[in-house]
Formats: sequence, C-alpha cells, structure tokens
Amino acid sequence: MVVTGGPAGQAFGVDIGGTGIKGAVVDTGTGELVTERKRILTPHPATPDAVAKVVAQLVTEAGWQGKIGATFPAVIKHGVAQSAANVDPTWVGTDADKTFTQAVGGTSEVLVLNDADAAGIAEARYGAAKGVAGVVILLTFGTGIGSALLMNGVLVPNTELGHLELDGHDAETRAAASVRDEHGMSYKKWSKRVEAYMQHVERLFTPDLFVVGGGVSKAAEKWVPLLELKTPVKPAQLLNDAGIVGAAIAAVEGLGE
Repeated sequence: MVVTGGPAGQAFGVDIGGTGIKGAVVDTGTGELVTERKRILTPHPATPDAVAKVVAQLVTEAGWQGKIGATFPAVIKHGVAQSAANVDPTWVGTDADKTFTQAVGGTSEVLVLNDADAAGIAEARYGAAKGVAGVVILLTFGTGIGSALLMNGVLVPNTELGHLELDGHDAETRAAASVRDEHGMSYKKWSKRVEAYMQHVERLFTPDLFVVGGGVSKAAEKWVPLLELKTPVKPAQLLNDAGIVGAAIAAVEGLGE
C-alpha cells in the first residue's frame, strides 16, 4: 500500500543517530505516530550515500509519498551539514536536504534539521515544554550534549550549547552521559558536573524551563532532584519518538531551515 500523504498535517519523520536510524509516519496535529516505528542500524562508515540508502529504504517500506523531515547529528544551515558528530566526516559541507531528496526519488523534498533541535520542537509542542512561555532550553545528555533553544515555542536553531567552555574544557567532555559511563561515576557525582554546566547555561540565558533528554532522562529520578538550580527542570516526555515527531513537524511547517 502506498500512503500518498494522508490527511493534511501528516509527514514521515526520520531520526538519524550514530547507532540507529528510525522512521515513522506522524500526525503532526496530535504528535502521535500513525505507523509503527521502524529502526535500521546506522551503516559504518556512515557516509552520505550509505545513510541516504537507509533513509530511502525506510520511506519505501512505509509506502510513503509526501512530506519528509529528518534529524541529523550535526549543525545544519540551509540544509547543509556544517559538522559531523558520530557520522562520517565526509558529511561536512554536504547538502543533506539534496542528498536525501535525491535518495527518495526526488518526489518529496526532505527537510533536514539538527537532532536536538527536532527534539526541542517536539517537546515544546507535545511534551514537557508544552504551553511554557518564555525561554525554554532542552539539553540532551548522551555521547555528547545537544541543545535546543526556544522562545515562546519558536526554535532558534543550531545553538550547540554542549560546546560551551566549562572549567577550561568543552562542556560535553565533562558532563555528557557518556562521561559518567566511561568513568563509572555515581549519579550523585555526575550530577555535580551537570549542575555546574547547567548553572553556566542558566547565567547566560536565564531560561524559564530546562528540559533534559537523552537516554539518561529515563533515570531522571536518580539525578534531576539533586540539581540545585534557579530554573525548573523537567525530564523530556517523548523519549525515543521526539526526533521523529520533531522532524515531521519541521517538514510540515518548514521549521529549522
């Protein structure tokens, strides 16, 4: 069966990560997945051609013909990758929009945006930041630290706050979830590093809300209550669906370009 766009507001969302590439059709009016989420292992090396083939496979197997949004672990400016995190360095300077659009046959233009930005859009629309006015900062703690900055629900793209300097170091090399795993740190010890980092972000932006995401957000009760901040902190709610939902919303509304 070919899905030819479905009701207005539906789009196919793709979430590209260093280990897996996931996709599903999303009803952007509700934030719900219309089809089952499918995941394919990220190819290695994760070159533009190799990743594009997986994206095309997901779209083809879903029988989708319509708007497509895709997250990518990089700074994306006007569709072009400016960096490459956990994917092949040949992505730098690659027109990701064009690469994926050609891969799916050119019948649907693919809009690509940063993965943390997509999660931020989704959380602002349907998750922990829904209805929150003012400045919201989403921070994803994983291999590195991703960020999304929103003002009254509107995305300011490509903030890359994980690369702020902290005690003379790139912040994500001190406070990412991978650092806790690598050094076998307790949540209590690791949370002190996270706290120092988030206090720094707090001083710079004075946000109304922090949303914390990434895999470690599933254990939020073990470390979020330990943080001493002036700003409220909420765990992300959409978890594994956030990137897919945010990418689909971006495709329908032309966000993050």
